[in-house]
Amino acid sequence: MDMPDDPLWLFSLDLYGRPGVAEACLTLQDESGVDVNVVLYLLWCAATKRPLDAGAIAEADRRVSSWRRAVVEPLRAVRRAMKGPLLPDFETESLRKDVKAAELRAERFVQAALFADAPPVGATIDRETTARWALATYGAARERPLADEPVARLLEAFRGL
Repeated sequence: MDMPDDPLWLFSLDLYGRPGVAEACLTLQDESGVDVNVVLYLLWCAATKRPLDAGAIAEADRRVSSWRRAVVEPLRAVRRAMKGPLLPDFETESLRKDVKAAELRAERFVQAALFADAPPVGATIDRETTARWALATYGAARERPLADEPVARLLEAFRGL
């Protein structure tokens, strides 16, 4: 079953494709241990004026954590391991591409789950202030504050939306 393109997914593709965003997201993922899909969800909520509190942010992360640990992270580990010449006499890049496609599809399920539970559009909020607060709150809940430079790059791209 294919999932329809929901607004969160389309937002994520747009933002992730902007200069510096992919690198910022991967830095946050690798150095702060965040789920990039949750980060993109928080930014989408801020962009679409969907109010979240600290409990809702923690719940969003909790909702997708089992899938992330059991499916997304193992696929990512396999894909990354396949960058090296594990079987030097064989062309394995096509299999690596298949794993990458499976990883992307698994991440799409994460976003679909987050989108399904998104709060309705709420009162007027300042998008950037809300985005900055949500990212800080997410980092604090994970007990690993997010590095300033990648957050600044994300927020710069976010301003352009």
